[in-house]
Amino acid sequence: METLLFNFIENYISLTEEEKKALLDLNLFRSVKKGTVLLKEGHYSKDSYFVLKGGIRTYYMLDGEEKTTAFYTEMEALTPHCVISKTPSDYFVSCIEDSLLLVSDSDMEEEVNSRFPKFDMMCRVFSAELLAKNKLDFDEFKTSSPEQRYLNLLQKRPDLIQRVPQHQLASYLGIKPQSLSRLRARLLEKKSNSK
Repeated sequence: METLLFNFIENYISLTEEEKKALLDLNLFRSVKKGTVLLKEGHYSKDSYFVLKGGIRTYYMLDGEEKTTAFYTEMEALTPHCVISKTPSDYFVSCIEDSLLLVSDSDMEEEVNSRFPKFDMMCRVFSAELLAKNKLDFDEFKTSSPEQRYLNLLQKRPDLIQRVPQHQLASYLGIKPQSLSRLRARLLEKKSNSK
């Protein structure tokens, strides 16, 4: 697990042995079971998550129904908005699979960034990349039909099709599970007719 983390970090900065040891000494690694709720609506948190293995999702409860807004899988990070705003969370964060996460809190991050300024620079670059990606994803979602969203998901995140229950995928795509089933059937029919 350390190797996965260090390889990811070294895409941004090079690490000395002292820096690697300092990171390991923080005891950031958490093994979490599928279904575990990491953050509940209305709760405060200082925790940020980086997925080494497995996956997590964010969702809202609206009229007793879960509305999935995002999935985070290997080498993706989530800092819930409530961590930055220091307000209660508006949504839930839970594990979609047994997961190995790097869990850090805002106080720890400040300490590491002050001891090792290049981590602060790496976090800024990584945050800017995430912000740009999220903006593109949001724009794409807002300007596409459910069928286009599903086709985009197949192209960009095909692993989610196998890893995530259909009702969560449908919610993420902004449709009902029955609509997702019909959409899949229609696309399969199109594919078989084009052969």
